[in-house]
Amino acid sequence: MVSQLIIQAMEGVPMVSPGDDLQQIVETALSDNNVSLENGDVLVLAQKIVSKSEGCLVDLNQVKPSAEAQAVAKKVDKDPRLVDVILSQSQALIRQVKGVLITQHLRGWVMANAGIDASNVDSKQGQDNILLLPKDPDSSCEILRNGLYESLGVDVAVVINDSFGRPWRLGTTGVAIGAAGLPSLWDRRGDRDLFGRELLTSQQAVADEIAGAASLLQGQAEEGRPIVLIKGLTFPSKDQPVHCPASDLVRDIKEDLFR
Repeated sequence: MVSQLIIQAMEGVPMVSPGDDLQQIVETALSDNNVSLENGDVLVLAQKIVSKSEGCLVDLNQVKPSAEAQAVAKKVDKDPRLVDVILSQSQALIRQVKGVLITQHLRGWVMANAGIDASNVDSKQGQDNILLLPKDPDSSCEILRNGLYESLGVDVAVVINDSFGRPWRLGTTGVAIGAAGLPSLWDRRGDRDLFGRELLTSQQAVADEIAGAASLLQGQAEEGRPIVLIKGLTFPSKDQPVHCPASDLVRDIKEDLFR
């Protein structure tokens, strides 16, 4: 592994609206910040700008909550309309207590409110908009990666990150929900430690570590820095897949010891 990385947030990225060209936004941000992409660079995009560009908005004023949503909403003390949308994006309810609704998203992530929120989401007069996660973040990363290669001739990796809470830790941290062009999960089993002992269980969540590092610069409030560039990161090649998506990081329920 390298001993030094350069991590830079792009300043001046405009607000993103449904239908905006995400690749053009990225290329303009790089140009405005006098940055050039090179082979091996990693671009990290905040989930919100991807979701916004893909039109993943729902106006709560257009939602008629189901009976199930109303029952769950009463238990957790949340807007029934919001709960209805959360249920539509979830394959299972994990925990329900007042103020907290933990679900398993359709794509397997276990998170609060199926990743849905309204922070930094614009609502025009008469609207009450919330933002869903992208439908297929790994595919979104692959599309952007391929587009940048065709446009600029550079082979880069792309990660989409979002903020996740942790069951036994306070606060949120950046987690990869999409990735392309890198090994999201680095299997270290079979490697040796400093004393020659064989690693038997170690798997490194590379995409999550990248997502967390970028999140430090992106911020959680009004920073407005949704695009981060990481330079200097190299990946192992010995017996490792060159690319594997962020979906590989989702633990199979058969290995889940806590549900």
